[in-house]
Amino acid sequence: MDDSAGRRGSERTGGRWRHRRASGGPGRTAQAAADRLLSGALSARLRGDPAAFARCAAELSDRPGEPDWSRVVDHALAHRETLAVTAAWRLGWQPADVVRIVRRRHGARHARMATDMIAAEMRRYSAAAVDERWRAQLAALGARTWPGRGDAEPAERPARGGLDRPAAIATALDVLAVLATLPELPRLCPPPGEAGTGGAEAGVPARAVDDERTLARVRALLAKAESTEFPEEAEALSARAQQLMARHRIDDALLAAGARAGARGDEPAGRRVGVDDPYESPKTMLLDAVARANRCRVVWHRGLGFCTVLGFPADLDAVELLFTSLLVQATAAMVAAGPRRGDGGRPRTRSFRRSFLVAYAQRIGERLGEVTEAAEREAAAESPGTDLLPALAAREEAVDQAVGRMFPRLGRSAVTTAGDRDGWLHGRAAADLAQLHERDEVTGTGDAGR
Repeated sequence: MDDSAGRRGSERTGGRWRHRRASGGPGRTAQAAADRLLSGALSARLRGDPAAFARCAAELSDRPGEPDWSRVVDHALAHRETLAVTAAWRLGWQPADVVRIVRRRHGARHARMATDMIAAEMRRYSAAAVDERWRAQLAALGARTWPGRGDAEPAERPARGGLDRPAAIATALDVLAVLATLPELPRLCPPPGEAGTGGAEAGVPARAVDDERTLARVRALLAKAESTEFPEEAEALSARAQQLMARHRIDDALLAAGARAGARGDEPAGRRVGVDDPYESPKTMLLDAVARANRCRVVWHRGLGFCTVLGFPADLDAVELLFTSLLVQATAAMVAAGPRRGDGGRPRTRSFRRSFLVAYAQRIGERLGEVTEAAEREAAAESPGTDLLPALAAREEAVDQAVGRMFPRLGRSAVTTAGDRDGWLHGRAAADLAQLHERDEVTGTGDAGR
C-alpha cells in the first residue's frame, strides 16, 4: 500500500505538501484536505512509515494560511473517532477491552485518549439503551458523558491532558490506528443502542462499579510493582494492593455473588478478565486454575491482554475476584523474593519469576481441586438422598456448550513450563501459604442445585 491517500490532489512546494484548490468553496476544500491527511496519516501508521505519518500529522496540527483549519480538523477527527469506536462495538469489543488494548500498545496517555473517544461516542445513546454491564465499565474508566457538551471533543483534549496540539493529534491518530486493526470477538452483552429499555433510572449498581474500579486499581499497582527495578518500591506497591483488596472485603463480595445469582438469570455468560504482561502465559494458567475450580472455562486471546471466562454469573464473580486476590498474593511473594542472578552475575530474574508463577498456578489448582472434592462430599452428606453429581454435570455441560457456540474454531495452547528450579520451589511454597476461601465462596457450587 502506498501513501497516495495523503497526496492525492497535492503538489510538493518548498519541502511541504500543499493541496491544490478544488471546486466547492474553501470550506469544502479544507474539509476534503483534512480527510485526505487523516487517511494518509492512518495509512502511514498502519504500514510502518513514520516519516509519512509525521508529515501528515504536522500538517493536521497547523496549516498556515488556511482559515479555521483547527476547527475543520477537529470536526473531521471527531467524525472518524465516532465511526471507529462504533465499529469496535460491532466487532464485539467493550469499553474496558478497548482501553486495555490501547494501553498495552501505547501506554497510559493513549489509554486516556481512548477513554475520551469512548465518552464522546457514548453521548449518542440514552441511558436506557446501554446495558448495565456496559455502564459499569464506563463508570470504572471515568468515561463520563454529558449530552450536548464538548468535554471529550478533540479541541479540548490538549489542555485537559497536558498535551500540546501536535501531540494530541498524533496520540489520537495512534489510537485510531489501533482501532482499525481490532479483530472480531464474540459479543458478550448487547452493545449501546441495543440494550433493553427497562431499569435505566436505577443507574449502575454500586457493587458493580466498585468491583470494576477496585480491580482496575489493584492491577495498576501490580503492574508498577512488577516493572520497578527497586525491591523496596515493589514491596510497597504490592503491600498497597493487598491493603486495597482487604478493604474491598473480598470475602463479603464473594458471599454476595451467590445471593445475586438468582436475580440475574441462571444461564452461562461470558466476561473478559485482564491478564497483563509480563508473564501473561503463567498468569493465564492461574486464571484457568481458578476458573476450573468454579466450573468455568477460560479462552485466552493471545496478544490482546485479556481472556474470556465463561460460566454462570455468580461463578464469574468469584473467579474474577479470587483470581485478583491470588495474583496480589503471588506478586507480593514474588517481589519479596527479590531479584536473582546466575553464574557470573548474569540476571535471571525473569526466568525465576516465570517459573515461580507456573509453579504457583499449578499448586493453586491442586489446592482448589482438593477443596472442591471435600466440599462436594460435605454437601452430599448434608443432603442425604440427593445426588449432586447430575446437577453439577449439567452445569458444566451448559458451560461447555456456551464455549462451543462462542468459539466454534477454538484451538489449544501449549502449556508453559518452568525452567528455573529455584523459582519453581518458591512458587510452590507461596501457593501453599496463599489464602483460600471456604468452598462455597471459592467454587460457587453452593447454588449448584438450583
